[in-house]
Amino acid sequence: MSKRGKNSLKYNFLLVFLACLLTITHHAAAHYPSSESFYNTLTLLQDSSLRRDTVPVIKITPANDTIPVRLPGDTTSRRDSLATVNDTFNLKLSKDSLDAPVEYSAMDSMVLDVPTNKIILYSKGNIIYKDMNLTADSIEMDQDSKMVTATFRRDSLGQIVGKPRMKQSESTMDADVIRYNFETQRGITQNTFTQQGEMYVQGERIKKINENELFAYRGIITTCNYDIPHFNFRTKKMKMVNKKLAVTGPVHPEFEGVPVPVYIPFGYFPMSQGRHSGLLPPEFTANEQFGLGLEGLGYYKVINDNLDITFRSNVYSYGGWAAFVTPTYRKRYRYNGSLNLAVQSSRILSYDAKQEFSTTRTYNVTWSHTMDSRARPGTNFSASVNAGSSKFNQFVANNPTRNYSNQMSSSITYSKTWGSLYNLTASANHSQNNIDGRYNINLPTIAFTVNTFYPLQKKEFIGAPKWYEKLGIGLNTNVANQITFFDSSFSLAGLIDTMQWGAQHSIPIQLALPQLGPLQIAPGISFQEKWYSRKFERRWNDALNKVDTIIDKGFYSSRDVSFSLGLSSAIFGLYDRFGPKSSLRAIRHVIRPTFSMSYRPDVARKDFYATQIDTNKNFYRFSYYDGSIFGPVSEGEFGGIGFGLDNNIEIKVRSKSDTTDGGIKKIRLLDGFGFNGSYNFLADSFKLSNITIYLRSTLFEKINITAGATLDPYKINENGFRQKQYAWDGGKFSPGRITSGNIAISTSFQSKAADPEKQKRDAEELKGLNNNLPPVTLDEQYAQMDYIRQNPAEFADFNIPWSVNLSYSLSFTRDFNANYSGFTTRINSNFNFNGDFNLSPKWKLGMNGYYDFRSSQISALTMFLSREMHCWQLSINVTPVGLYRSFNISINPKSGLLRDLKINRSRSFTSF
Repeated sequence: MSKRGKNSLKYNFLLVFLACLLTITHHAAAHYPSSESFYNTLTLLQDSSLRRDTVPVIKITPANDTIPVRLPGDTTSRRDSLATVNDTFNLKLSKDSLDAPVEYSAMDSMVLDVPTNKIILYSKGNIIYKDMNLTADSIEMDQDSKMVTATFRRDSLGQIVGKPRMKQSESTMDADVIRYNFETQRGITQNTFTQQGEMYVQGERIKKINENELFAYRGIITTCNYDIPHFNFRTKKMKMVNKKLAVTGPVHPEFEGVPVPVYIPFGYFPMSQGRHSGLLPPEFTANEQFGLGLEGLGYYKVINDNLDITFRSNVYSYGGWAAFVTPTYRKRYRYNGSLNLAVQSSRILSYDAKQEFSTTRTYNVTWSHTMDSRARPGTNFSASVNAGSSKFNQFVANNPTRNYSNQMSSSITYSKTWGSLYNLTASANHSQNNIDGRYNINLPTIAFTVNTFYPLQKKEFIGAPKWYEKLGIGLNTNVANQITFFDSSFSLAGLIDTMQWGAQHSIPIQLALPQLGPLQIAPGISFQEKWYSRKFERRWNDALNKVDTIIDKGFYSSRDVSFSLGLSSAIFGLYDRFGPKSSLRAIRHVIRPTFSMSYRPDVARKDFYATQIDTNKNFYRFSYYDGSIFGPVSEGEFGGIGFGLDNNIEIKVRSKSDTTDGGIKKIRLLDGFGFNGSYNFLADSFKLSNITIYLRSTLFEKINITAGATLDPYKINENGFRQKQYAWDGGKFSPGRITSGNIAISTSFQSKAADPEKQKRDAEELKGLNNNLPPVTLDEQYAQMDYIRQNPAEFADFNIPWSVNLSYSLSFTRDFNANYSGFTTRINSNFNFNGDFNLSPKWKLGMNGYYDFRSSQISALTMFLSREMHCWQLSINVTPVGLYRSFNISINPKSGLLRDLKINRSRSFTSF
């Protein structure tokens, strides 16, 4: 029987099961497969009205799959740690897609309009794309056209809410409506307000064509930040380049919305920061002595990043003129400086009946140079030069402060330091007196210093150092050459005749001994030698009854040596037994006595002599080296003591406002008060020296007091010469005569700021501005202070309702008469005052003056009146008393960009 046609039920069931299994698992995924296509069954019901899918199709390529397919029989781990990781997705972007993500948010809601493909943001909408940040109450974004439209709304009271603002790069724009295209980065706005540097621009329509260029239609430009500015320039069309410039068509100014009938065919407004070449406009002035004039006319030229030059000139109707050339140079982290060359040809009305005008030619040179300490560590070079004709300051118009400057000085210094031991300084110095025309020039002046070193000290310390290891030695050497002449008798022969040089060497030797209880002991030895180039001798002339002087040139020397032992200590006293209700909590007193013993032999006895000085047979001892650069060595043998006493007093009080440190506040009553003197046991007469008294105090942290005096303990005769008798001898007690003294008192008071927050903001802004500026030299600081003194109304602080500054100084000296006939006491006393106060929140009145008690008159007085006008300022400066009496009124914008756009009127009257 054939079995070919028979089928087993078991095998038939197995075949059916396998067929079903294959059918079910045909589209099933294995453990690690990769799909070759995106299955889009979920998108079959999408609206056919949409033209294209905004989400690009993602195609996954098997070749880039980071997870390998697991083959049958593969026993390796499922995760290969050494497999190279590549991007799983290979994106193909559309040509019209954006090149950066768009971030958007809203406070209220966001509506997606699928049919129109638009997104609408409500309430405090915000869109960020690259460096563009757009905020508004309502923002509509069209995904197809890449266009964004921002608008505002009005609340129930009619107030604007969420006005659109767009910030891109360094520019900010506020408008009623902003339309902006992400793709082209162009936009158009309505009723727009934007700031470009110091300038504020408003336009009916402004078109932004790229990141930096804008066009405006029916716009105004101003420096006033109000919505309705106090003044502006109106134009029909305008182009702006961000942070560079603005160019307009025909333009005319407006004040408070009222047009001024002054039309300009075009306008050019620089908006860039930094230095730019250009003309410097003049100021019109009228002076009684110089005539009508234009001051400050010039040109500013930028050569490169490191150099610029300013040319200025003054021209007057009487024929006088002045020219100024000021180059300024700088190199970051190396040096900076400026040079000013000034020439004046003054032609003023003459008081001589024989001539109508008097002409004077004067000059002045100023130079300031500062070297950055980081350029060459250990080396420094600086210069501060102010030299010129003795009458230059006298003929500077409209500058009362400079008219009274009778001293000029200069210094050029180079220094080099080697480690911490050696230092070399070479300098050239100059000083001049504009009253008598005397010039003193020190060229060169060289100083070489060896700092104290310890030759017996071990290189490596092991244990406590021995006492002799504290033996220190130093060296101070100074060499100088001096020339003195008068400008009225200047000649080369006179320079050579008055030239003198000198040198001084000093070797201090000191020993720092350990402290002995409360005493500090300091023994020391000092050797000093001086070199001179001439000898100065006075002789009495019996024929002419006067003292003649004889000068012998050559090389001369003098030396001195001294030995000393100093003791010093400090005594502390405290009293704090006050009642619990007393605001005074404690008094602290510190006494610092000093005592020294010293011996100095009379090595310089040969350098002194006595000569007759008058017909009364009075003799006086002089030194051959009087008038030398470093002065003579002291005469006489000294073997005695030196003494001194210094006091410091502080109190502690309970503060009612300050709660820090337990509410206790420390106040200094006396910073220092004491005296110094010496007594020579070996002298045959005048053993007690003059007593020096001093006082320093900042009383209640408001009043600064500095005082000093010299007390002579001996009597004098009718001609003023000392006698060998103490002042307290003869039964009548007297501590002595005060031969010289000085006292200076100064204080300042001001009210609290009307707006403390504004004061804090201004201080922080000023601090940030100063941090970005290059270092200012001392001469530049003086120049800035001089400008402030000349124009105080421009620097009025209306936030301080009132302020007062007072200072008083008194000095007197007892000088030897020029004819040796005796002594004359000269007293100088003056009082300085300045202050201001607000007449109203917008008006301020102030004055500053100088009263000379010696002449019993006000030597200088300046008054000012200032008006705060928000973006403008009115200033009136009056000098009713001074060498030149003047009157000045000016109205100008506060902005530095339009500072030269001002109305100015000046008049000056001489006081010759």
